[in-house]
Amino acid sequence: MEASQFREEREAPVGGSAELVGSDFVVPLRSPWRLFWDRFREDRLALLSLAFIGLLVLVAILAPAIVSILGAPDPNARDTAALDPLFATPTGPSADHWFGIDQLGRDVFSRTVYGARVSLVVAFAATALATVFGVVAGLLAGYYRGWTDTVISRFVDVLLAIPYLLLATGLAAACTLGQTSGGGGAGCLGGLIEPGLGVVIFVIAFTSWTYMARIVRGQVLSLREKEFVEAARSMGASDMRIVFRELLPNLTAPIIVYASILIPQVILYEAALSFLGVGVGSDTPSWGQMISEATPVFADAWWYMLFPGLALVFTVLAFNFVGDAMQDALNPRKRRS
Repeated sequence: MEASQFREEREAPVGGSAELVGSDFVVPLRSPWRLFWDRFREDRLALLSLAFIGLLVLVAILAPAIVSILGAPDPNARDTAALDPLFATPTGPSADHWFGIDQLGRDVFSRTVYGARVSLVVAFAATALATVFGVVAGLLAGYYRGWTDTVISRFVDVLLAIPYLLLATGLAAACTLGQTSGGGGAGCLGGLIEPGLGVVIFVIAFTSWTYMARIVRGQVLSLREKEFVEAARSMGASDMRIVFRELLPNLTAPIIVYASILIPQVILYEAALSFLGVGVGSDTPSWGQMISEATPVFADAWWYMLFPGLALVFTVLAFNFVGDAMQDALNPRKRRS
């Protein structure tokens, strides 16, 4: 083989890319959020679930317009004429009432649509409160350690030792009974939190922040020994700056993952409280409350439990699929097989 021919073959571009010969090879950089999105969109089921959640949010926001455009009655309007004329029992799906009516003649379709509002408001509000409180408590306990860690950790242990549903039921009942007793103690915290939706959000947030606090505390105990914390401390940074400017940004991934997993738990939590009769008021449609009211008449009015039950199941599944996909995208080493 001639030297010129050997030189030409050696200098030939590899893989058919002429730009690589005689030029610098530059790897395009991608931000962490771009990497997260590239991994997340590989899960088609998660993308479908995310689209369903977006549609559900629009339905909750536009519930009055949707009910009005479709010609459905108000969720609290009672159409006694639609009841069975002989036994005054609920009637099933029809042209006037797509999902049938309940024992009081209220339209199940309208109440199911409006029930999405309660579930999403409680889910996002209670999760946000529980996340903020749990993150702050975990940061302080993990960074300061000592008596601060002891006080916060023991308080968390006490709350975790009590069955959360039993604790939430007792708190919600106590806050609600203050209004019915007429003793001027309506709501919780001296009347600061009014009975109804506010009590449900407060109770769920109060009993849900402990898991977030323990997760954040464990992460902070490891991060506080890292070099970047020592560097910030040597430059004279205050404790609050180190906690909220150095440690907190490094906890974004576990916080997002657990918050996304907490949302469907909160939705079921609210449904359970409403099912037990200590949730939102009777005039506010709630999926859990509708399932509770449908239980005694399920044999004769199956539709009253079916549609809110399906809405609850699909919503919880969608949030669970999205949460699992986010966990896999933020931590590729734990991807599902």
